[in-house]
Amino acid sequence: MNKPQVALTDKVALVTGGGTGIGRAIAEKFAQAGAKVVVAGRTAETLAAVVATTGGEAIIADLTDEKDVAQLFAAIKARHGRLDVFVNNAGMSGPIMPIADMDITEWDRCININLRGAMLCLREAARIMVPQGSGSIINMSSLMGLKGYPMRTAYSATKFALIGITESMAREVGPAGVRVNALCPGAISGELMDKVVARRAQAEGKTEAQIIEENYTSVAALRRWVDPEEVAEVALFFASDASSSVTGERMKVDAGRF
Repeated sequence: MNKPQVALTDKVALVTGGGTGIGRAIAEKFAQAGAKVVVAGRTAETLAAVVATTGGEAIIADLTDEKDVAQLFAAIKARHGRLDVFVNNAGMSGPIMPIADMDITEWDRCININLRGAMLCLREAARIMVPQGSGSIINMSSLMGLKGYPMRTAYSATKFALIGITESMAREVGPAGVRVNALCPGAISGELMDKVVARRAQAEGKTEAQIIEENYTSVAALRRWVDPEEVAEVALFFASDASSSVTGERMKVDAGRF
C-alpha cells in the first residue's frame, strides 16, 4: 500500500484572511509543504509580511464584495490555471454581548463577513474546482460552531452555519472529486483571542485572568491554549492526499474542551 502523502508539492492554495493568526500559520505551513500559496485579505501590510515568508503572492480583496471575490478567483485562475486548495478562513469575532443588548449593526456586520463572505468565496471556488475535477476546501468553523456560548450568539450563528454548508456542499461537489471539510478550533493563543478576552472581561465584570481560567484553560483536557501552528497541521492533513477519502467532516482542534 502506498503511504499517504502529507505534502502539497506544486499545488495552488488560497488562504483568505491569510495575513495573521491561523491564516498566516496555514499559509506558512502550506508553503513548507511545497504549495504555491496565495493569501487574500484587506490589509496589504500584513499580507506582504506573509508573502515574504512563503514566497507566494498576495491579492487585496474585500471578501464581502461580490465583484472583489470574483476578481480574486479569476486572477488565480488566470495566473495558475487551477486552484487545488481553498482555506475559507477570513472572519471576525463579532459582538460580545447579551442577546437582549444586541447591537444589530454589529450583528449584521458579523453575518456579512463570516457567512456572506464565506459563501461568495465558496461559490467561486466551486466554479473552478468542479470543472477541473479535483480540489480540497477547508471551511474555518469553530468549537462555537458545535456548541453555543453565552455572549457570542452572532459568531456562533455563523460558525454553526458553516458546518451545515460544509456538509451540504460536500455532497454536492463530491461526485466531481472535490472534498469539503471544516476545522473547529477552540481558543487559539494570539492577538485576536487577547481582544476577545478583554471584551469578555469588561462585559462580565471579571478580570482577564478569571476569564482565561474559567472559560479556556481549566476546562481543556490539556489545560492550555491551542497554538495557530497546531491548527495549521490539521489543515495540511485536510488539504493533502493523506485525507483523500475524507469529506463532509468537522474536526475539533481544541486541546480537549469537551
